[in-house]
Amino acid sequence: MSAARDLTPLPDLLHGAPEAGPVRTNRPVYVDLLPPCNNACPAGENIQAWLEAAREKDFEKAWRILTGDNPLPAIHGRVCYHPCEGVCNRAQLDSAVSIHAVERFLGDLAARNHWSFGMTKEPSGKRVLVIGAGPSGLSAAFHLARRGHQVEIRDAGAEPGGMMRYGIPAYRLPRDVLASEIGRITELGVTITMNHRVTDLEAERQGFDAVFVAVGAHLSKHAEIPARDASRIIDAVPFLREVATGGQPVLGRRVAVYGGGNTAMDAARTARRLGADEALIVYRRTRARMPAHEEEAAAAEKEGIRINWLRTITDFEGPEMTVEVMELDENGYPQPTGRLETLQADTLILALGQDADTGFLRAVPGVEFRKDGTVEVSPQLMTGCPGVFAGGDMVPAERTVTVGTGHGKKAARYIDAYLRGAQAGSQGKHPLAEYPLLHPWYFADNPTHHESERSVASRIADFREVVAGLTADEAVFEAGRCLSCGNCFECDGCLGSCPEDAVIKLGPGHRYRFDYDRCTGCGVCAAQCPVAAISMVPEDSTVAQEWS
Repeated sequence: MSAARDLTPLPDLLHGAPEAGPVRTNRPVYVDLLPPCNNACPAGENIQAWLEAAREKDFEKAWRILTGDNPLPAIHGRVCYHPCEGVCNRAQLDSAVSIHAVERFLGDLAARNHWSFGMTKEPSGKRVLVIGAGPSGLSAAFHLARRGHQVEIRDAGAEPGGMMRYGIPAYRLPRDVLASEIGRITELGVTITMNHRVTDLEAERQGFDAVFVAVGAHLSKHAEIPARDASRIIDAVPFLREVATGGQPVLGRRVAVYGGGNTAMDAARTARRLGADEALIVYRRTRARMPAHEEEAAAAEKEGIRINWLRTITDFEGPEMTVEVMELDENGYPQPTGRLETLQADTLILALGQDADTGFLRAVPGVEFRKDGTVEVSPQLMTGCPGVFAGGDMVPAERTVTVGTGHGKKAARYIDAYLRGAQAGSQGKHPLAEYPLLHPWYFADNPTHHESERSVASRIADFREVVAGLTADEAVFEAGRCLSCGNCFECDGCLGSCPEDAVIKLGPGHRYRFDYDRCTGCGVCAAQCPVAAISMVPEDSTVAQEWS
């Protein structure tokens, strides 16, 4: 479909004579627009397509469509912050489709049924080194292996998963789920070498035809806080890593966390599960400006964690901590007031952000860095050194599991082209199926199913998973709430409304075509199409000629 098509909303055909007669000036054409959910997905999933398959109860087909883009659905169904749902057109009717819950259902079902990936191309004879076994590295390895390349991942950790294993607590991401998804990738022949810290990339890359570097942000940022006992101040990332590997750090009865990101929320919730009677968070900005996702802050508060907004820590003399109250200036930035408060805390956990350890790339010729230490890459994710690509937390981008997974997919496409001596063309997008283009009168209100959760008293007692998944019936129901924005779902509206019998049904899954010898160009078909899958275009336009 050409991106130049005229998708201007149709005139109200009920308030004027339809365009008809012996000379047709406009003709209807079937179009495929880009659903907002697909457009917003950092992993590049064809969400609408796999939701349709799930609605038809063809769960394996849905899973295979999904994993064609993202090999980690059971993980993403738990930890992705689902930007797809934030732009879902259904939210303007009742509530967004719970896309992440259906994704989790498909991922869990695949694990129970032992579904596996298949190779898509013959072996290429090319070898690719991936540094980092986090979401970006795993994603790249999956897509490269499916393209026929031999892939080895090397990682400094004891077990694969990166920050998914060492930064996301088990109550959000059970370790058996992580192991299952990673195991399916190694079944493709991907080798994962653990306890292997790369210090000299030039030496490591010998024997490989390309390299993808995707080390996570494991280095904690610090703040100078006067303290009587510095041992009672710990960093969030090592703290979460210790707990993830079975440690039971002693924190005391009251724990404070300094920071406002998702890591801060996880640290506070983890402290509660380790036995802290009280856990509080101190953050210098307002709730509206916190880097944490709202649902993470809400979950923390639900578990009894108090968040102190517009506060900075000036002194820690455990069990007391001094904080300064901040106020917003005329530009909305927090400014110190000089007013001090005293809070109680036995341990202070610093969660002020993380940096990626990219020092081993400093000696690689051509690789350039930004001031914050992230690596400069081209739109193809290649560094200044030919054949060396980078993605995930170490390049300028939002640091989430899904963004990293999308980087891995994108890098694999360009690495594949590089290895084959080809040019990977840019992937154009169809025009967006925005809500004003739809005719929502067709759809009845149908509120979402919410995933059930364990009680607060139960959840803070251990690290078992908090949120339960959907049943098969619930997943089908939820998938059925998708509006199919911009793409024909064969509702037969055009067929039934055409006064000239100019719409020809081609059979299930094949949609329709127009008989232009009968069509008068009246536009009734387009006016009633609930999902804007029909557009009226000028008779002499290029689009009309394309669709003849």
